[in-house]
Amino acid sequence: MEITCNRCHQAVPAGSCYCPVCGLPQLVYSAENAAGQDQPDKWNEMVRDAGSIDWKPALRYASALAIPAGVLCSLLSPLNILALLVMAATGAWVVALYMRNRRPSWLTLGAGARIGLVTGILGGWTAAAASGVALYAARYWFHSGKIFDDFWNTLVNQQMAQQWASMGIDAQTITLTRSWMLSPEGRAGGVLCALSFLVAALMVFAVAGAALSARILARTRRPQS
Repeated sequence: MEITCNRCHQAVPAGSCYCPVCGLPQLVYSAENAAGQDQPDKWNEMVRDAGSIDWKPALRYASALAIPAGVLCSLLSPLNILALLVMAATGAWVVALYMRNRRPSWLTLGAGARIGLVTGILGGWTAAAASGVALYAARYWFHSGKIFDDFWNTLVNQQMAQQWASMGIDAQTITLTRSWMLSPEGRAGGVLCALSFLVAALMVFAVAGAALSARILARTRRPQS
């Protein structure tokens, strides 16, 4: 009797574990299995394959998408306000591209999260590097340092000082902390903290986007046990 694929309805050769057209894994039953005799557990084999990652194409897709996304997510980018959504979409896109030609054509949640982590690392550090270059260029090449200095002075002298006072911190501690934060070391520390937070947030959202993409695609492509 001819076997057809449940998804594309094309003919599947007898005994084949995958559809030759769309790659959907097929459940193969034999008379020995129906009689209660042992045979290799093809389902477990497919689950193990779905949990493994071929890192060569995964890194290729991650690099191709995460590096441009990291530039778009830098601190001075016009799309910075959407940085987290951009990185989540990038992680999901990398997983979708990786699964396009994969056999079996689905991934476990953990495998998708690992691809998202690599995507987030590449994108996050690219965003940090692009932010550093942009800040350096703005200050020393375009002589726009006064804009950043005024913003930092306002932030420290007004907003932060008011918050510290409302928390019950004594005036001497506020004065010393404010003096340090207005020093060159304090400014550098503030930028470093902002970049560290950006990298961490981008990594988290890339992992979440990639894991969600793997979960959604697995529901549509994974055969039922």
